[in-house]
Amino acid sequence: MDVVGLWCVALAVLTWGFLRVWNLEERMRSPEQAGLPGAGSRALVVIAHPDDEAMFFAPTMLGLARLEQQVSLLCFSSGNYYNQGEIRKKELLQSCAVLGIPPSRVMIIDKREFPDDPEVQWDVEHVASTLLQHIHANGTDLVVTFDAEGVSGHSNHIALYKAVRALHSGGKLPKGCSVLTLQSVNLLRKFVFLLDLPWTLLSPQDVLFVLTSKEVAQAKKAMSCHCSQLLWFRYLYVLFSRYMRINSLQFL
Repeated sequence: MDVVGLWCVALAVLTWGFLRVWNLEERMRSPEQAGLPGAGSRALVVIAHPDDEAMFFAPTMLGLARLEQQVSLLCFSSGNYYNQGEIRKKELLQSCAVLGIPPSRVMIIDKREFPDDPEVQWDVEHVASTLLQHIHANGTDLVVTFDAEGVSGHSNHIALYKAVRALHSGGKLPKGCSVLTLQSVNLLRKFVFLLDLPWTLLSPQDVLFVLTSKEVAQAKKAMSCHCSQLLWFRYLYVLFSRYMRINSLQFL
């Protein structure tokens, strides 16, 4: 009876979570979402490598588009760790097209100063100055990037957070430009999507984007553009990761 009771409680919590998600999903369609710039604003999603946009930020990119924001993407490397840089740049453009971002709004930095290498620490000041140039050039109202843990712990992801944090705390961002960071979660929450739903809804966050089933298919299609990266474990990631379906974010 105790086991049956626990299962009933778990089912009730999951059902409540799904209902909350449905209500939140409907509210996400409104540009009045707390703290976000209104329709027509310009958002810049900042990533470290091609495939970050599909693996981690697809809910945010599709959610912002749903709110009628103009989304651009800045990628700080070509993903050349295995000498596949040229291939991965093309895959990134294809993925972004699936996510509704034309090539004209995709910027790829392919410089020796920013190698795709978890063992290399990018110069945070150099990252910050480069990022600030793009923020000004694009008239950016909202910057979205990784948080202090970088979701996967990759040093290149963390360097982006440190750079945008330095710009924010130093008062160097344009007036009215906000910063959102993608929340990192523990390994269990990251890969047990259904159990993570209630936890996410009960946890503090400033912005929550939840994809519809149609949008999840769109995110998976974007990830499938990265053929060079689709090893067996990536298929498992696409099936089970919360980041293919949910993004919870915090303002700096």
